[in-house]
Amino acid sequence: MIFKNPVVKGFYPDPSVCFANGKYYMVCSSFQYFPGIPLFESEDLVNWTQIGYVLTRSEQVMLDKINSSGGIFAPTIRFNNGRFYVVTTNDTTSQNFYVYTDDIYGEWSDPIYVDQGGIDPSLYFEKNKCYFMSNGEDDKGVCGAVQCEIDIKTGKKLSESKCIWQGSGGRFLEGPHLYKIGKWYYLMAAEGGTEYGHMITCARSRSLWGRYSRNPNNPVLTNRNKAPYIIQGIGHGDLIQDQNGNWFILSLGFRQIHLWMPFHNLGREVFLTPVKFGEDGWFTAGADGTTEESFEIEGDFTQNEKKNFTFGNTSWNVDWSYMRKPDLKKYVLEDTKATLFGSDITLEDADSPTFLALRQKDFSFLMSADVAVAPEGNDASARYEAGFTVYMCENEHYDVALRKRLGAEGYEVVLKLNIGGIKHVQKAVPIKSNKVKLIVKADNFSYSFLFKEEDENIGMPIGYGYAKYLTSEVSGGFTGVMLGMYAIGSCKAEFENFEIEYR
Repeated sequence: MIFKNPVVKGFYPDPSVCFANGKYYMVCSSFQYFPGIPLFESEDLVNWTQIGYVLTRSEQVMLDKINSSGGIFAPTIRFNNGRFYVVTTNDTTSQNFYVYTDDIYGEWSDPIYVDQGGIDPSLYFEKNKCYFMSNGEDDKGVCGAVQCEIDIKTGKKLSESKCIWQGSGGRFLEGPHLYKIGKWYYLMAAEGGTEYGHMITCARSRSLWGRYSRNPNNPVLTNRNKAPYIIQGIGHGDLIQDQNGNWFILSLGFRQIHLWMPFHNLGREVFLTPVKFGEDGWFTAGADGTTEESFEIEGDFTQNEKKNFTFGNTSWNVDWSYMRKPDLKKYVLEDTKATLFGSDITLEDADSPTFLALRQKDFSFLMSADVAVAPEGNDASARYEAGFTVYMCENEHYDVALRKRLGAEGYEVVLKLNIGGIKHVQKAVPIKSNKVKLIVKADNFSYSFLFKEEDENIGMPIGYGYAKYLTSEVSGGFTGVMLGMYAIGSCKAEFENFEIEYR
């Protein structure tokens, strides 16, 4: 059967995968968004269903007022003796920790911390022992893929931290994972930086502690010299064997907005690439070491893709994300309506505004909702607003909102474009009431914004913003665009008839 990449669309970077009880489970990075670490389930490695999050309680992770693209980096999921473990880094606090559960559909434990630095941690289990690996600096100050043995019950180190591999010569060695396949220990990592030079490399040894010899065909997977080509940035992957004995790498990658425009706004997505082992024991991946838009693999399956998202067919606890440390009292979430209560925190603050969002999953879509706002409190002169945000980070986001007019009676629809810290009101149009339908139309190149008053059938354009300014090439960082609802000021905002339709 033929499948198409990416197998998970939108901002879900740094995938890690394990197999347990007849199914595959995957986790991804979440950075400043809460709940933390999206958790997916699959029966075929192609169709993935998000079943929840790993970090669902604020006491599990410190995200309060952290910087954008800080927080939770590169988790790894592993299954051992009936228990799932997820190990990760809070890059803002420089702490490596893991949580565990015996019920993949239930709650996860409080964090257990490991006294080893670096980022992108991984676990390897063998003969009732557990080994912890991260990329950083060992006890002697040597940088690279660093390993120690730990007590899995307490996180306490049982050996010194030792650098066992320094990569193949590329910059930014990251994401190391260890596997025992046959008589060899394989160490797979990413190099080159998680941009256009990204690549996956590997080494192997007969001993867990090395010496590791690099694969003569490194990098084993990269799209860095594949141009012109939409899929770029392939790297940071995890190796998995399916139930038919076939091997694959699940990796991150990104799609440019156009063949000749090196910008990406969807974030780093999840790509699946077949792997082949040769007679010499080394493996190769993909089509001559690259990830294609589609591959033919063994299996009888249909690749499903969800194109329509509403309040009714999404789960508040699974599909949606808040910012940092949300005040959950400001959200009343029902099957057909979301009520948001604003605060003084804005989308430009590195804080927790009233904000609830889905990841943008493709370039072209139509998003709409009926929005109504009303004041909370007795200050008749107070300014407040609520609406949609197309959000990359504090400095780069486009907002279309219904707001109270300043110094005048009534309301207006406003479009605000925020680029590089420049906050520009593109247009403000007075309307008749405190209710309006807000509309966002998007394609590869731009986001267009419209609105309809209650007695109108045709949407009135209010402006647009170019997609390339909401990209990692402009904003920096490691996230992707989020399509969200927000409320600012002392107001109550009601959203109904919400829909995103991808085209």
